[in-house]
Amino acid sequence: MRLFIAINFTNETKNKLLALRGELRSHCTRGNFSLPENLHLTLAFLDECDAKQTAAAKAAMDAAGFEPFDVLIENVGYFKRDGGDIWWAGVKESKPLLKLQSDLTDRLITAGFDLENRRYSPHITLGREVVTDTAPRQITPFGETVYKIDLMKSERVQGKLTYTSIYQKEN
Repeated sequence: MRLFIAINFTNETKNKLLALRGELRSHCTRGNFSLPENLHLTLAFLDECDAKQTAAAKAAMDAAGFEPFDVLIENVGYFKRDGGDIWWAGVKESKPLLKLQSDLTDRLITAGFDLENRRYSPHITLGREVVTDTAPRQITPFGETVYKIDLMKSERVQGKLTYTSIYQKEN
């Protein structure tokens, strides 16, 4: 199974993200846009996992302690790519978010996972292969309080990219 650990959002937050995605879509000539049910904040991408690795990921989640904290979405930007950019909604780097992500990463590496070795840049992907003349910008901040994290399975179901929570750690 292709897995990742993420923060999923309430419908209220998703609706605001969808408004940003819609605005972006209206100003582009091309793009592959995230489905509403797939909007999330990735904490760790695990890639293909067997049953033993899945159990290790659940154990890492269980061991990662965190108090509820706020996630604040404050800007829109992109990662430059040939053939179209990846546009995202940017999440403010807060101490509790960075601590949770770092704690999870450390525990996963100790458990044998080979994770990406780059600085964590918290964002929610709005679209890929986007061609637009829109500029990155600050937005009126919005967000929510995080009480749980999910272990997500990524798969194609009838050609549609589908993310399903297979395990959850609540606080």
